[in-house]
Amino acid sequence: VQLQASGGGFVQAGGSLRLSCAGSGNIFSINDMGWYRQAPGKQRELVASITRRGMTTYTDSVKGRFSISRDNAKDTVYLQMNSLKPEDTAVYYCNADLRVIGGTVYQNYWGQGTLVTVSS
Repeated sequence: VQLQASGGGFVQAGGSLRLSCAGSGNIFSINDMGWYRQAPGKQRELVASITRRGMTTYTDSVKGRFSISRDNAKDTVYLQMNSLKPEDTAVYYCNADLRVIGGTVYQNYWGQGTLVTVSS
């Protein structure tokens, strides 16, 4: 099982980026999915999360600017980031609670990080 994140890059302040994270492998079902970020010298923090039914939560600093969504048929979660600020610069990681085929419990998985750099 793998979570593959993509979509990071370099953007000027005020710009937009869209991150994607696709699950692959022997996935039976995915519950909550989310995006975390870790800036240099800081702890990893939750940016946004979404339940299988589409209920969302956001950290205060991104409310009104970021939007999380998912495609259950594709085992994919997205993060649309608008009005980006230099303080959004970080490595972004996707995360999912998923159950593999033949498994009996949900386990937490991380994708590899994707770097977002916002210049002022």
